Amino acid sequence: MPINFMPEEIMETMHMVQVDNLDIRTITMGISLRDCCDPEIKTVAQKIYDKITQKAEKLVQIGEDISKEYGIPIINKRIAVTPISLVGESCEHADYVLLAKAMDRAAREVGVNFIGGFSALVHKGFTKGDEYLLSALPQGLAETERVCASVNIATTKAGINMDAVYRMGKIIKETAELTKDADGLGCAKLVVFCNVPEDNPFMAGAFHGVGEPETVINVGVSGPGVVLHTVRSNPEADFGTLATLIKQTAFKITRMGELVGREAAKRLKVPFGIVDLSLAPTPAIGDSVADILEAMGLEKVGGHGTTAALALLNDAVKKGGAMASSYVGGLSGAFIPVSEDAGMIKAAEQGALCLDKLEAMTCVCSVGLDMIAVPGDTSAETIAAIIADEAAIGMINKKTTAVRIIPVPGKKVGDRVEFGGLLGTAPVMSIHPYSSKAFIQRGGRIPAPLLSLSN
Repeated sequence: MPINFMPEEIMETMHMVQVDNLDIRTITMGISLRDCCDPEIKTVAQKIYDKITQKAEKLVQIGEDISKEYGIPIINKRIAVTPISLVGESCEHADYVLLAKAMDRAAREVGVNFIGGFSALVHKGFTKGDEYLLSALPQGLAETERVCASVNIATTKAGINMDAVYRMGKIIKETAELTKDADGLGCAKLVVFCNVPEDNPFMAGAFHGVGEPETVINVGVSGPGVVLHTVRSNPEADFGTLATLIKQTAFKITRMGELVGREAAKRLKVPFGIVDLSLAPTPAIGDSVADILEAMGLEKVGGHGTTAALALLNDAVKKGGAMASSYVGGLSGAFIPVSEDAGMIKAAEQGALCLDKLEAMTCVCSVGLDMIAVPGDTSAETIAAIIADEAAIGMINKKTTAVRIIPVPGKKVGDRVEFGGLLGTAPVMSIHPYSSKAFIQRGGRIPAPLLSLSN
């Protein structure tokens, strides 16, 4: 389906790219590994490596070619694969760390910076493959550079698997300890989900769902700077008018994303999947979701009114994207990763933004508690309780929520952690001192809400 642009649209897009930090944040190739099963774990590892390197051989080069031809920055080229808990389940004696290393070697060979899918879906219980995957997570993340992992522990239909929640609290602590020389960096590659989508192109939570085709191209577009320009250019607009202006901006960004995505899919000879229009910030000045909220009139993000402002922004972005493309998917909304947003970092360091306020904001935005550093002595039970709270928000509101939290070994409240690159700087945030241990240790499954009975 061709997309036709008017000359003035082209000029406007050039301005967005040159001045407002508009970019294609990622082109992510989804690859099914369901045909890589085998009773022998080493054979599975080889099949995984061979298939990824064959399918994604031209991904990076084609992404760079499109970027040069169209003049649009394509920041990341990435891969998402079938959840490895499923792929390795037929193995008789499975050490899934071997599979993580095969993924890492393949990602290095084809030149992508991240590969997602070292994942499991355990919202209703554990299979043998899930157990193998969870056991391998800390070591798999510690001994690889490019591998990202995710675990879905809840859905609106199934409820919350509290045994999995507790398990993830322990896994996050172990992962932090194994990567303590890098300030617990392994935890930055691990996401715990409720209602995980199968077509998300953004790391660290991307995987290739079982309902997806053999291969697919999904695109993640990011334009906080463009939206910020729109808001700052209309300081007197009422909220209805402002929402319309943001929708119009999101419409233009999404059209550009679909154009690039379809062109990449065409050249790679695979189907085009979705455009994920998520306002994904970076530590760069002018590329901040927090700045957008403050441009609406808040003195500081985290103050009263922040949740309402974020709700308007998220809704307007989704509406604009849905008008621009029939294939908007993934997460699509406003991300609020603390360490990856210059405005969020500043607000957290000044005490304006706390964990409780971030949790409230996740009720109305895309995803959840993201890239949050907490003291290294935070217990596994407390981390599990934070995950449970966030999963409850997702379950009740029928939305995707997630937790990417980093208990930084040796760090305390007020310290700073430098992760570098797009991962940015994390101020270590305070948590409640009260124990959740007895609550978490009950185990079992929190039942699905009444609204799950929707058939």
